[in-house]
Amino acid sequence: MSRIGRKPINIPAGVDIKVDGSVVTVKGPKGQLNQSFNPNMEIKVEGAEIVVNRPNDEKENRSLHGLTRTLISNMVTGVTEGFTKQLDVQGVGYRVQKQGKDLVMNLGYSHQVTVSETDDIKIESPNQNTIIVSGIDKQKVGQFAAEIREKRPPEPYKGKGIRYAGEYVRRKEGKAGKGAKA
Repeated sequence: MSRIGRKPINIPAGVDIKVDGSVVTVKGPKGQLNQSFNPNMEIKVEGAEIVVNRPNDEKENRSLHGLTRTLISNMVTGVTEGFTKQLDVQGVGYRVQKQGKDLVMNLGYSHQVTVSETDDIKIESPNQNTIIVSGIDKQKVGQFAAEIREKRPPEPYKGKGIRYAGEYVRRKEGKAGKGAKA
């Protein structure tokens, strides 16, 4: 039996959950999220907990059991606390700044790269080398942060580029000098 799937999800105060067949709607202080799940999964609200059950032990149902429970748990966490991803910008002359709802980045290109925040994703730039992406949907926050990182991924020789906070970039040695033997 799935250890993650069996674990009930606690519903915090101020969170309203509706289960309509295979569609789950979670409302909380930060907003509302809807998601439809596989109809084989049985999702029930029992008191102040949500329980996910599977019909049998087939491989597909076993894999969907833990996934369904985790996605619902992320929805509950998102509407109560929200999710954030922090990105660090490293490199001489690389900097970011917020202009209205746009994030303007100087990343060593001949032009500035601009990214706009959406309705459900907010961008902050506390200093010129840090970007904080936040929102209530974990998948959208992660995807948006990945798209920003994609504008200039960290390179292995000098380590310049946009990286996640705490990300380790494996460094390579440059060319050997003239006359050096391998």
